Amino acid sequence: MAKIPGRVLIVDDEEHIRKIMSIMLSKRGHQCRTAASGQEALALAARETFDVVFTDLNMPGLDGLGLLARLRAEAPDTLVIMVTAFASVDTAIQAMKEGAYDYIAKPFDDDEIALVLEKALERGRLLDENKRLRREIGERRDANVFLGQSPAITKVFDTIAKVAETKATVLITGESGTGKELAARSIHQNGPRAERPFVAVNCGAIPQNLMESEFFGHVRGAFTGADRAKTGLVAEADGGTLFLDEVSELPLEMQVKLLRVLQEEEVKKVGENTPRKVDLRVLAATNKSLKDEVAQGRFREDLYYRLNVIALRMPPLRERPEDIPMLAAHFLAQAVAKNNLGPKRLSPAAIRLMAVQTFNGNVRALKNVVEQAAIMSDGPIIGPDDLPFSPATFAGQPQSEDGLPVVRLPRDWTDLKSALRSVTELTEKEIIGRALGSQGGNRTRAAEVLGLSRRALITKIALYGLDGPKGGLRAGAVGQGGDPAVPADGEALP
Repeated sequence: MAKIPGRVLIVDDEEHIRKIMSIMLSKRGHQCRTAASGQEALALAARETFDVVFTDLNMPGLDGLGLLARLRAEAPDTLVIMVTAFASVDTAIQAMKEGAYDYIAKPFDDDEIALVLEKALERGRLLDENKRLRREIGERRDANVFLGQSPAITKVFDTIAKVAETKATVLITGESGTGKELAARSIHQNGPRAERPFVAVNCGAIPQNLMESEFFGHVRGAFTGADRAKTGLVAEADGGTLFLDEVSELPLEMQVKLLRVLQEEEVKKVGENTPRKVDLRVLAATNKSLKDEVAQGRFREDLYYRLNVIALRMPPLRERPEDIPMLAAHFLAQAVAKNNLGPKRLSPAAIRLMAVQTFNGNVRALKNVVEQAAIMSDGPIIGPDDLPFSPATFAGQPQSEDGLPVVRLPRDWTDLKSALRSVTELTEKEIIGRALGSQGGNRTRAAEVLGLSRRALITKIALYGLDGPKGGLRAGAVGQGGDPAVPADGEALP
């Protein structure tokens, strides 16, 4: 059997060649379709998805090179292998230049065809994985803000640890900006599907008339404007995780179709008669009460119970104020690096002022506040006056001598001096780690970028343990009470 079963299209104007290749590859576990001409092959490729196309180079009408050009435009993820009895270096080079994956000559043997196909399928898998990883790196740019030591966020970490290894559907609730998608990604990344796709869908951002096509895909010609086949989001998540953000925004008609997918574990493209099996882990999120939506008739009760197997509530920032200093320090380091600013730190008074804000936008709002203050502040110290808050608004609260509210800092930070030192060190550690990463670990160049002597930089590298790959920061454990988790070399940071 094949190491990687594939969907294969065999195109040749000679019937016996099509039959021989189809029988041989089918016996090895591949799904094969055949076409007698280039035009017939295009029609099949518009209705179905193929991993690899074997095509004869010399055919009447649309020949192999013509078919290659059309497939490159209409099905760019499909790998094309040329087959011809007129083998020559010139035709091989031309086919490869125009995008063919490989080239074999007639007469060929079974093992040769099988080996070329295995390599093509492995190449396709690696390309898909590379695209997925690049997409996820882009989407995870803020993934490392999922930090904290408060009891409220620790409870979230504990729940994620329990459910990550399972296939249970999780309904994540919470206000906007509390990190619902970060929680979903953490569940995915800490489970057995971590190496498979994580497909996030904003259910409120898809036009209703396109929703079925976006979710389930369509075949070419299924409706006006469907000039090429499309793989739906559900099929893209096959083997991995489908994250339904703002699931309450799904219209009732779509809820019925989604429920069927979850129950039957199969999906059917628009315009297609035969469904295909899918293996999904489904996570959903909403900032509304789905119970209320069910009571109002806007959400199906059966779908609600299907999604709400495990409930995970993300606490708003006002319920975890002791996490604000750590988050603010992290966001300050991001802002300094992103905007090419000089070294900056938060004053104790600024920390205390932020710690009593309600932050209706939660973590997202805190990040915006810190970045604004970093950019607008003149000196290296960010004080209360640099923040977009008015200390006068706290007249009714207990205040210290400087007129700012008295707040409780994290339980393991005993006084403002130690709090400031911790925040400053976290910021400095991230900045140095970024400089090392940007210079490929070269300490001399990193020292020049930072305006430090090489000896001072080496001392700080030893102090902060910056001995990861290429001199970058070593990844920390999220939610374990240590330093904020920062990817090596700062790769996931903006």
